Amino acid sequence: MTGALLMKLTPTLPARLDRRRVLPLLAAAAFGIAGLAAAPAAKAQPLEKFTYLTNWFAQAEHGGFYQALATGLYRNAGLDVTIRMGGPQVNIMQIMAAGQADCVMGYDVQTFSSWEQGINAVTVAAAFQKDPQVLIGHPGVVNKMEDLKGKTILISSAANTTYWPWLRAKYGLDQSQARPYTFNIQPFIADKNVVQQGYLSSEPFAIEKEAKFKPNVFLLSDYGWPPYSTTIVCLEKTVRERPRQVAAFVKASMEGWKSYLTGDPSPANALIKKDNPNMPDDKIANGIRLLKETGMVMGGDAAKMGIGIITDARMKATYDMLVEMKLLDPKKVDYKKTFTDEFVKNLRVMP
Repeated sequence: MTGALLMKLTPTLPARLDRRRVLPLLAAAAFGIAGLAAAPAAKAQPLEKFTYLTNWFAQAEHGGFYQALATGLYRNAGLDVTIRMGGPQVNIMQIMAAGQADCVMGYDVQTFSSWEQGINAVTVAAAFQKDPQVLIGHPGVVNKMEDLKGKTILISSAANTTYWPWLRAKYGLDQSQARPYTFNIQPFIADKNVVQQGYLSSEPFAIEKEAKFKPNVFLLSDYGWPPYSTTIVCLEKTVRERPRQVAAFVKASMEGWKSYLTGDPSPANALIKKDNPNMPDDKIANGIRLLKETGMVMGGDAAKMGIGIITDARMKATYDMLVEMKLLDPKKVDYKKTFTDEFVKNLRVMP
């Protein structure tokens, strides 16, 4: 049997077998070498280091990644993964561009804008099918989005280049309504005519706990705000040079999300609290509940196409919106270069 014939036969073997282990066995059989059972076993391959940088302090919204780490999914995939926490004033794209992280927890608007800055970042999976950005109003005062007119709306500086222009255009709001949000819920609690931004599981939970009333919460994605969130974003160079490692990380992460939301989340929660000792159990539980109730991870396209899915239609919708609002220069950014579905389209980690 010739070497060429061996190579021809090898691709028909199950994908889980390593060609480097199978070829010597095929050769031995072909040439009748005795003592095949005594052939030396292949050495276990060393784990490959892989660093993932999150967008904030550890919390339930990062649970799938911590679950994959805690339950050995990454290790089983051949990776020695380190999860690094982000936080305020942490520029995750710059850190990745400097080679200090293999991939980061991204956000479509941020990924698009990075290309304008010369950082060729590519979204390879979307853990969240929605953006957890919310607006929060007082019951009886703001009962629907149309009630935003005439109200003082507290927003962060980042909102001016993300959802605020979209919100203003969609609901006919005036720029004069916007005031700086200082990440302090007291102004909202003190004034019923104040609306503030928030993160789905954070500010509403804090308001209810401190002010003893349940605010009205409007998840912007339910009103047409299109970006994905909690994405896996890598440099174009990393996707090109380390596709096997990226694929392994994506698969294990999405399996981690399924395990976290449908199984026992305690392994991940223990690591979350280790990284972020200020994270209480009731807040983690609230986060898990909301992730399930809103279909954040397993709803939308993920329900039919698998956890982590990204589609051309969704990416183009966000891109077109940013271009229309003049927040992105189409001459500098080709949206098709900012993502790839190669790592998720056949993954099929079903809810």
